[in-house]
Amino acid sequence: MMITVVYLSSKVGQVSGEGLFALLRKHYSKWILYSALAAAVTGNTIEAGADIGGIAAALRLLAPIPVPIILATVTAIILALQLWGSYTLMRDTFRWLALILLAYIGAAILAKPDWSEVLRGTLIPHIQPSRKFLSLLVAVIGTTLSAYLYTWQSNQEVEEKIAHGQRSLQDRKGTTAEVLRSTRMDVVLGMLFSSIVMYFVMLATSATLFTTGQREITTAAEAAEALRPLAGDTAKWLFALGLIGAGFVAVPVMTAGAAYDLAQSFNWKYGLSKKPREAKRFYAAIVVCTVIGFAMNFLGLNPMKALVWAGIVQGVSTPPLLLLILLMTNNRQIMGEWVNRRATNILAGVTLAAILAASLALVLVWAI
Repeated sequence: MMITVVYLSSKVGQVSGEGLFALLRKHYSKWILYSALAAAVTGNTIEAGADIGGIAAALRLLAPIPVPIILATVTAIILALQLWGSYTLMRDTFRWLALILLAYIGAAILAKPDWSEVLRGTLIPHIQPSRKFLSLLVAVIGTTLSAYLYTWQSNQEVEEKIAHGQRSLQDRKGTTAEVLRSTRMDVVLGMLFSSIVMYFVMLATSATLFTTGQREITTAAEAAEALRPLAGDTAKWLFALGLIGAGFVAVPVMTAGAAYDLAQSFNWKYGLSKKPREAKRFYAAIVVCTVIGFAMNFLGLNPMKALVWAGIVQGVSTPPLLLLILLMTNNRQIMGEWVNRRATNILAGVTLAAILAASLALVLVWAI
């Protein structure tokens, strides 16, 4: 599912030379555009705020510094990277930070799970038609296939072309079969890495917190601290490092993604390839979304639950956005000769049906 979604998003950016919301503004009605925009910006900002809190909580484990100071420092570093760093610097930084996520594999192994149970649970899903189960299922979908993924991926393709000197829209339009093959391979490897990390996050949690009955974790720090008596200090540190790395990768993507969506929807100048003075409203949107996320941590919200609710919002909003992407990639006016093949449409259709079924089941259960 992730491979299909990310590949279609990459393809849109490569062929059209524009981001997703720029195409929505040009080819679809305003009510569709603004509905998608509201869901994307809201979900991105809430997730960014929860991730900033997660970074601060994990850093608090490593240094006894007051949380407000850590929050302010983390926010300042993220903003500095976005405002004064280039797109190339951000891309390369994210690549190296992503390696920290491998710490979750170590944390899960050190938790010493029952591997026969792990194998059984992996191959035989246990589905519960309950509100909690369906809420978490939709949240998982939302956090892995959310709007920011679509928009960031399409914008990343545009930024890559700009980094290679294709600055005008006319120069950026079009692609080749060789480039698309390379993109598919890149997407397959990237989504495989992402899925492996997520699997071990779930395994580490189920083998420690869940089995001991610790199911009311209010902060990321509590989750990391709870691992110590169960799996030792090493697992706790690996988990904390994973949180820090994941947060520093996620927050700039969330806030910049929201800014891309706003800028393209209202036809502002935008792009991390531009300097702040060249795209003032775009960078102002990054600052505003980041500051709102920072401020959320002083409202007494439970950051873990905030992440879940943000995932649910993103998950419920995913089906209509995926449908729009499917329509776009079959629109010859946008894609030209690179419209989807039948196999791609089948995979995308199955993905859409699965996500829609989960979302509708959740809505039904909540209504009942």
